[in-house]
Amino acid sequence: MKLLRYFSWLLVAAQLSCGQNQADAPQTAAATPSAATDTVASCVSGVPSRFAVAPTAPSQPAIQPSANPQREGMVWVEGGTFMMGADNDQARPDEYPKHKVSVDGFWMDATEVTNAEFARFVAATGYVTTAEQTPDWEELKKQLPPGTPKPDESLLVPASLVFQSPEGQVDLRNFASWWAWQNGANWRQPHGPGSSIKGKENYPVVHVSWYDAQAYAKWAGKRLPTEAEWEWAARGGRQGNIYPWGQEPINTGTPKANTWTGRFPTTNTEQDGFYHTAPAKSFAPNGFGLYDMAGNVWEWCADYYHSSYYSTINTPAGVRNPPGPAHSYDPDEPYARKRVIRGGSFLCNDSYCSGFRVAARMKSTEDSGMEHVGFRCVKDK
Repeated sequence: MKLLRYFSWLLVAAQLSCGQNQADAPQTAAATPSAATDTVASCVSGVPSRFAVAPTAPSQPAIQPSANPQREGMVWVEGGTFMMGADNDQARPDEYPKHKVSVDGFWMDATEVTNAEFARFVAATGYVTTAEQTPDWEELKKQLPPGTPKPDESLLVPASLVFQSPEGQVDLRNFASWWAWQNGANWRQPHGPGSSIKGKENYPVVHVSWYDAQAYAKWAGKRLPTEAEWEWAARGGRQGNIYPWGQEPINTGTPKANTWTGRFPTTNTEQDGFYHTAPAKSFAPNGFGLYDMAGNVWEWCADYYHSSYYSTINTPAGVRNPPGPAHSYDPDEPYARKRVIRGGSFLCNDSYCSGFRVAARMKSTEDSGMEHVGFRCVKDK
């Protein structure tokens, strides 16, 4: 209870607790379906921030690129031009305006980085992930409103956020109802102490921060994709479609991705065969031969998140290889520095998230690592 109380305190302090942060939210949400979607999305899309740890912790070894970077497990994504952004009435404000973008071709990991691949990186470098380090209050408070009180030292421990299904239906605007700050949760113990990745070597690595993903990419001789590259790749050559597989709704026909089926967050019917993450290549690839570009785990992109970035690059001529904004800005958490995450996860459901849409944008602080966040890499030609 103490950890849960502190987690709730953190949400309020960081202006993430929707019930506290938006006093009129219930009335606004009830006004129209789109308003309800926007209100709920602003809450869940924050992917609650992990306690901050400096990216250059003194104990961290210097990461050197692998002597023999390989393209094994990657597919070539031919470049092209497309209209990036909102595709249907589920789109949120930061997916507008739809704008013309061109990207050059690149290699991309066919799957999300797996536990086995990440374990090889850790064995070769001695790297320690953010979730395995003690949080640094001096870094944390930079992302919180001035005057936020320091928590008790007993709560500043190596930990991460794990999903816990509540016993009864809860307000979907309050994601603290299904997330728990778990001491000892990390990529090796994805559900907390006592859990293990043994037998799950081919599952996506989770509880990795943006810093962790960056370090792995550098070691592998690769990089994280830009948001534009990610969306182009996710579309798989299908212009204007809502999902990587086309237009068919997620719950129609055969299972297409690992998402939450049933009533979120209490009942998962496991229609797709999985409650948590799924092994790589459990579902059909998209048109470029890429797996799990929808569902399974959210994927880090290189770009800073800025809520109005699209409007700054929207021109009739279009933009080529947009690198993302120069700085981060999220009106929900103006003090936090955030990066884009894409693709949705095993927790996404049309009732509150729909993050499996190819245009859906989400964001999280660079130090955040959760049970449903992972990544994949790209490599230039």
